[in-house]
Amino acid sequence: MRFVFRIFLLSSALLGITIALFFGWATHALSMPGASEFRILPGSTVRQAALQIRQSGIALEPQLFTLLARLKGQASAIRAGSYAVEPSTTPIELLRMLVDGRVVQAEITFPEGWTFRQIRARLDAHPDLTHDTRDWSEARLLAALGLDVPSLEGQLFPDTYHVDKQSTDLELLRRAQRAMASRLASAWAERAAALPYRTPQEALIMASIVEKETGQAADRNLVAAVFVNRLRRGMLLQTDPTVIYGLGSQFDGNLRKRDLQTDTPYNTYTRPGLPPTPIAMPGAAALQAALNPAHSDALYFVARGDGSSQFSRTLNEHNHAVNTYQRGKK
Repeated sequence: MRFVFRIFLLSSALLGITIALFFGWATHALSMPGASEFRILPGSTVRQAALQIRQSGIALEPQLFTLLARLKGQASAIRAGSYAVEPSTTPIELLRMLVDGRVVQAEITFPEGWTFRQIRARLDAHPDLTHDTRDWSEARLLAALGLDVPSLEGQLFPDTYHVDKQSTDLELLRRAQRAMASRLASAWAERAAALPYRTPQEALIMASIVEKETGQAADRNLVAAVFVNRLRRGMLLQTDPTVIYGLGSQFDGNLRKRDLQTDTPYNTYTRPGLPPTPIAMPGAAALQAALNPAHSDALYFVARGDGSSQFSRTLNEHNHAVNTYQRGKK
């Protein structure tokens, strides 16, 4: 009986030592070369997450970390994403971080009026993204995004996006595309009556023109009105930004008379109606203006030189405005 009691005491002592060692490990700073970052992939189990952390250079024991998570009832509560940890971080603090989802994020901005070419360059240069689509053709991107349109131009909503570090550029493109689809659908549902657009995509094309033609926000709805009035009357839109877009890399910053006379699918001086695709990424205000233009009879506008525009109803009024603001004549 005394022998059994000794065995019990010994077992209890060993268990106590084991528990003490375990919780000592759980509250002791992890070994790492310095501040470190790692990414937990979506769908990872707690053991897989521990292995991913270890592969990043942090000396974490997967079995012990898995046991810790199970003892705390949090084995299925960890969240995917990118994380940053300091050398003072303990296993129990690390688990809390994963359960709370305290991910580190990157920021990327797509300005209003940018073209897809500009967005593509910014994506490719971003250091915190995984560049899965860098070498993809536009056709492959359109297929991956499930879009049945001729171009990605105009299909991404310009905004500042916060994403988990090391998330893929395709994930970000999907977010931007869904944001534009949502904004366009809402604006289309609340559009004014009798607009000369057959589809939301035509409205998107118009919004991109309004975006590029507007110098001051206060003029945006009047700019839209001019182009809507022209479409209704069958007049040529005659807007320089579409011509510039059609020139592509040939445009050197100086739009010449011969450029306005050279026919391309985007030359609205030589071709009636809207161009075949948007020419930029319009923002929310441009979408609203294209679908709810000002009530105006204006058919012309010219830049005043201060960012604003002078609007005219007749060609005579317009010619006078051109002489006043462009040629310095009264």
